[in-house]
Amino acid sequence: MAIGASRWGGSGAETRVAPDNGQLVAAHLAGDTRAFPQLVERYRDRLLNFVTRMIGDRERAEDLVQEAFLRVHRHLHRFDPSKKFSTWIYTIASNLAKNELRNRSRSPLVLYQSLRPQGEEDQRPLQFEDSRTRPDDMYGNRYLREMVDATVATLAAHHREVFVLREIEGRSYEEIAELTRCNLGTVKSRLNRARRAFAQRITPFLD
Repeated sequence: MAIGASRWGGSGAETRVAPDNGQLVAAHLAGDTRAFPQLVERYRDRLLNFVTRMIGDRERAEDLVQEAFLRVHRHLHRFDPSKKFSTWIYTIASNLAKNELRNRSRSPLVLYQSLRPQGEEDQRPLQFEDSRTRPDDMYGNRYLREMVDATVATLAAHHREVFVLREIEGRSYEEIAELTRCNLGTVKSRLNRARRAFAQRITPFLD
C-alpha cells in the first residue's frame, strides 16, 4: 500500500472543521479513501521523530513508521473507538522500535536538546534550539547536543523510553502509562531515575 496524504473533501473557499481521529477512522471503515491518508499526514512526522529518537537511525525509522502505518491500515477494524487513536498508533510504533533495538548490539538515541534548567517545574517538554541564535551559541548547542546524545544512549531502554516520551514528545504521565503498559507510579519512578542518571552522567561534560 502506498502511504500518501490528501485533504478532506471540500473545494475552493469552503471552510470545514478538520475531522477528529474518530471521524477519520469511521470514514475509512465506511469506504472513504480520503480518510486514511489524513491520519497518515497527521501522525507521520510525529512518529518519525519519535522512532528516530528511540533507535538513532532516521532512515531505518522511516521504514518502521511505514510498517506502523501498514499495520494500522491492516488492523484498523479492530481499533476500539472508546480508546485514544494516538495512544494506539504510538504503541504500535513503540513496539516496532523496541523490536529493532532488541536486534541490535548497540542502540544510540538521538536527542535534539539541551538540559532542562534545574528546578524548573515539570510542566512541558524540553524545547528545541532556536536556529536564529548567534553562530557561537549554535556551536555551543551542537556540542552540548553531542554530549546529550552520548549520555542518553547509556540509559537503560525502559528509562530511555519514558524520558523521550515525556521530555521530547511532551506526553502526559497517563499517556505514557498507556503506551508502556505500566502504572503511573512506575512511570514516574522510571522518569525520575532516568533524569537523575542523565544529569549525573552528563555533568562531567559540562564542567
